[in-house]
Amino acid sequence: MDDPLKWFIFDLQLLADGDTGEKTEKATPRRREEARKKGQVFKSADLSAAIILLAGSMALLFSFPYIVSQIKGFTQLYLLQRGTQSLTQAYTYYMFLEVMQLLGRVCFPVLGATFVTALLVSYLQVGFVFSTESLTPNFNRINPVEGFKRIFSRRALVELIKSLAKVFVAGYVVYTVIKDNYAVFPRFIDMELGASMVVFGDLVFEIALKVGIIYVIIGIVDYIFQWFDYEKSLKMSKYEIKQEWKQNEGDPLIRSRQKQIQREMAMRRMMSEVPRADVVITNPTHFAVALRYDAPRMTAPVVVAKGQDYMALRIREIAVLNRVALVENPPLARTLYSSIDIGDVVPEELYQAVAEVLAFVYRQKKIAL
Repeated sequence: MDDPLKWFIFDLQLLADGDTGEKTEKATPRRREEARKKGQVFKSADLSAAIILLAGSMALLFSFPYIVSQIKGFTQLYLLQRGTQSLTQAYTYYMFLEVMQLLGRVCFPVLGATFVTALLVSYLQVGFVFSTESLTPNFNRINPVEGFKRIFSRRALVELIKSLAKVFVAGYVVYTVIKDNYAVFPRFIDMELGASMVVFGDLVFEIALKVGIIYVIIGIVDYIFQWFDYEKSLKMSKYEIKQEWKQNEGDPLIRSRQKQIQREMAMRRMMSEVPRADVVITNPTHFAVALRYDAPRMTAPVVVAKGQDYMALRIREIAVLNRVALVENPPLARTLYSSIDIGDVVPEELYQAVAEVLAFVYRQKKIAL
């Protein structure tokens, strides 16, 4: 009888190399760099606006005497000195230019401070980013389905809460300031223009300062939220990390095969040098080091091949086939194997031991001849 559960059995390995869609891993540096190139950076517009508001308020406070003096001077000039001037077309044009210059002088401190603050705040949040990705046409932006998803998303809910909080805070601050200074407003009727402007300016500055401070607190909270949301949007699945690693480093199987080929080529080159060696110093079975010494060309013997266990056996076999002398000297063989790389010369502290071996080999060759 067939097992009724067999139809529900499947191999989990089928999912081993697939993307499960679970983005649980932190973004890699490459992912972050690609996102930055696309202009995908996190920043808090509320924090920037709050700091700009504070900067503008402070600039207005410190430049207020200057602004009053400029307006006062302009008013005195046209009321007292040029009050009888006929309004010709040329004079009207000249007066318009002077009004524009006055507006420039009056607005420059506040506009300059806010402009510099906006640049500085944006740079501190995201640095210098230039990307044309946002200018590329994207039809998903006009997709109704995607539009509804954005409207009812978590980000939209957070933006709604922030907007309501800012409206409530601004309204409450204006209400409290007006309530605390309610008795001042009837006195504006008896005040001179300059004094009334000073009092009214103090009230406006108090409102701007209190609203700005609370907005900065809201902006800091928004900055933290934007950071968390940005990190979440950059998260990667294990499959994506694996694919990125393959693109950067190559397939592990291919790299392993390349390393194996490189080792085989290096071994063949090393083995091809054994027939040219003068002597092979052995352990006798575990280590083998082949030395070559050409007195006219070399200042000291050179290690042309070395190996352990199987490689040592292969070196000895090739040496025997090519009639290269084998000398058993376990201490010297171990020392040469562990302290000298292939292609390096024998160090001075081993000159005496190696010279004795080579002298023995040369004597044996002379006797054989």
